[in-house]
Amino acid sequence: MKVTRKIGTIVLGLFVLATVLAANANAQCGHLKGLKLQPQAWDSVSNPASLLLIHDQEPSDPIVGMWHVVFTAKGNGPDGPPDGATIDNAVVVWHADGTEIMNSGRPAQDGNFCMGIWRNEGRVGYKLNHFALGNDAANAPSGIGNPAGPTNIRENVFLSRDCKSYSGTFTLDAYDTSGGVEAHIVGVITAARITVNTPATIFF
Repeated sequence: MKVTRKIGTIVLGLFVLATVLAANANAQCGHLKGLKLQPQAWDSVSNPASLLLIHDQEPSDPIVGMWHVVFTAKGNGPDGPPDGATIDNAVVVWHADGTEIMNSGRPAQDGNFCMGIWRNEGRVGYKLNHFALGNDAANAPSGIGNPAGPTNIRENVFLSRDCKSYSGTFTLDAYDTSGGVEAHIVGVITAARITVNTPATIFF
């Protein structure tokens, strides 16, 4: 009886191990990165060959990291920026806590850092609500501009299968200090992941 139970437990343990290895082999974007098996207990009498699936680090969403992001106008009609016009060329960091920060390509004296909050909208889809506070360009580049209303950027993006890029759409609404809309721009987003080996040529 004990031998049968021990054999059954070992078979179960091998099945769990095979399942985890197969999942790791098929996982995309490192969704199971950091998973490992470790003994739950070494009491061979009451719990022989018991295995516990654990994380050796906190799991994070595959969107987390640093990105080079280009915002390009598309579909604004005759009164808006033409299709293909670059609206921004930025560095963006998505944080594991659901927040995001962008270093915009706009002049620093007018406010080039802005922040957002994001939510996963499915397996590889993401929704971002982003706000920028800054100044207008009245005195740029020799001085700091006058206070301006907020700019709201809303994004819907999708991560690539290899998690090295994402793309999607954006809507930008810039307001004056009274809440009036000064600009409404729509377009597309393309982003490339920045790693420790990414050269500066990614920006050219």
